[in-house]
Amino acid sequence: MAWETFEMTSDCHSTTIFKILALNICNSFERQNPILRQEWSRRNHPIRNLESRIEGIKFSICPDRDSGLLCSSILHDTIRIVKSRCGLVCVIAGKRPNVSVIFFSSPFWSDGFILLSPCGAFFPLPSPPSAMFESISRFNDAVARSFVGRWFLLDGCGKPKQRLGSRFTTEIRAGLTTWAAMAYIISVNAAIISDTGGTCVCTRDDLCLDDPDYLSCKDGIRQDLITATAAISALSSFLMGLLANLPVGLAPGLGLNAYFAYSVVGFHGSGIVSYREALAAVFLEGWLFVILSLLGLRQWLVRIMPQSLVLAVGAGIGFFIAFIGLSRSGLGVIGGDTTNLVGLGGCTPDNYVSAALAGYCKTGVLRSSTMWLGIFVGGIFTVLMMMYRVRGAILLGILLVSIISWPRPTSVTYFPHDGLGDQRFDFFKKVVTFHPLQQIGNAIDFSYGKGRVWYALITFLYVDILDTTGTLYSMAKFAGLRDPVKLDFENSMTAYCVDAFSISMGALMGTSPVTAFVESATGISEGGKTGLTAIFTGLAFFVSVFFAPIFASIPPWATGGALVIVGTLMARNVLEINWDYLGDAVPAFLTLIMIPLTYNIAYGVIAGILSYIILNGVPRLLRLISGGRIVPGNFENSEEFVVPPGSIVPFWIRKLFGRATAEEDMMVANPADNDEGKDTVSEPSASSHEKS
Repeated sequence: MAWETFEMTSDCHSTTIFKILALNICNSFERQNPILRQEWSRRNHPIRNLESRIEGIKFSICPDRDSGLLCSSILHDTIRIVKSRCGLVCVIAGKRPNVSVIFFSSPFWSDGFILLSPCGAFFPLPSPPSAMFESISRFNDAVARSFVGRWFLLDGCGKPKQRLGSRFTTEIRAGLTTWAAMAYIISVNAAIISDTGGTCVCTRDDLCLDDPDYLSCKDGIRQDLITATAAISALSSFLMGLLANLPVGLAPGLGLNAYFAYSVVGFHGSGIVSYREALAAVFLEGWLFVILSLLGLRQWLVRIMPQSLVLAVGAGIGFFIAFIGLSRSGLGVIGGDTTNLVGLGGCTPDNYVSAALAGYCKTGVLRSSTMWLGIFVGGIFTVLMMMYRVRGAILLGILLVSIISWPRPTSVTYFPHDGLGDQRFDFFKKVVTFHPLQQIGNAIDFSYGKGRVWYALITFLYVDILDTTGTLYSMAKFAGLRDPVKLDFENSMTAYCVDAFSISMGALMGTSPVTAFVESATGISEGGKTGLTAIFTGLAFFVSVFFAPIFASIPPWATGGALVIVGTLMARNVLEINWDYLGDAVPAFLTLIMIPLTYNIAYGVIAGILSYIILNGVPRLLRLISGGRIVPGNFENSEEFVVPPGSIVPFWIRKLFGRATAEEDMMVANPADNDEGKDTVSEPSASSHEKS
């Protein structure tokens, strides 16, 4: 094993700080194994929070993914991150008289260390990779060099903007992980939308609560919606991956479906418009979104948002999905409270305040066996697997909890011996079935004569544009696909158009607006970096159409722990918010807390924008009137608001009038042509941009 160009004192007792100028361990492999050489030259495997005790000295590794700046451990030893020519990430610790330690992380072996003294170097010799690893590596290399690799910019495709570290097999795992975190929407969305009664007609004043014919029709609507939800999720996710090359899954959104069901259509059709008219509003909304996206208005809306608000939206979504994971839609740790709004949950159904207040516990909190199963197996065990870098830890946790919950004679079963449990189990036993859209397919009433339809349309429009736009932007940032200068992300126009088109297609299938899912972060955290992740998510949803009895039987406590974990990962954005100036901090904080507290991303964004305009507009107006004499005490700490470069007019319009500049444009119509700049998930660069 060859070590190149490092210097240290020749005196074994010197206190000189050892400085390693460069470390290269590739030479010993280059002549032996070309597969290793190719793999090593591409992989970028950052060290995260690695700690080790060497001869009683504790070194705390401080990773810096962007520039390799110096940072200090708890003993103030000099630590530097160095990247070798072949992609090895190293951390060098020194300032000790007799020993210096090099920690390293490679794509082939476990993290290790080398002890360096002025008199020599000592290190464990790693074992060569297995035959299985070489086979997988060859397969990934072949896919990367193929048309598939070039289209999706897989690592090794040869494109300058290839997404480093993206591997075909990793994308498969990430896509399945995203699907596993989203699969609950199949049953949840069907249950919520079916509460409208769909196309079933009720002529009684009591909302047909005990009408057997109406309830039978409603059950058929629910079965239709299971198929519709899986089908539109498959189509929209597949198109997002294929056309926009983003690792983001789409499906009918929570919050939007509740607004559709309970505020617009109403329980059993008691709302302001009928089910058919509401679908017409959703259908038209989708096409309006397409127009706004083609004109660049949706992209510009995000680009002009202050940076602190953008970061707060991402962190707020993290808190939001963690709250979902802790609520009845997940683990059930948090429940309702008639006095304090929220309180501890986790009680059994017989301890609910009433049947109408499910989740409101009068006694017996934190005694639910399913809650503890989700906490320990789906949560703690999953985190432990992630700490030990077990691949697919989140997916394994979800599957393990689901399998434990399927047997009937247990206290954690998803199929208890009651009416609902028997209904679930009867559906589960079918295993493979296809239920066609018998009642809700193309059920739209295109008569837009009622003013209430337009009211619903406008409401859907502004809620969706803030909700979906913020979610897509946050997911792209979480995946490292955001341009830090132009504040846009790769293929933004295409992504927004796919989302808008999916909204209209979902209306044709009888469901509420489709949106980007924050649960996509689970797949991104598993290594998903390209559209292949979304494609495999879509394929899994397509299989769900035929295996709906199985996939609709993943219990909520199986996904609750995963949502909390992903929320933790997304909450890291708060570290980058400007907390030094109240004009930036207060709007960001309001955005942060309003998203989970209102159970709506759009309301949080609105609160942040309005407060930002007031808290920053008034001081700037006073400064202007006073000629610069009246300014806040720490105004110099405020975040400078700069409109990002790039035109609001999309590339295709500027090109049509002969005023386009490809280097300035952020929107890419074809991922395969994405050849300029360099984007990586781990290191977003200011030079990253898109071209059409």
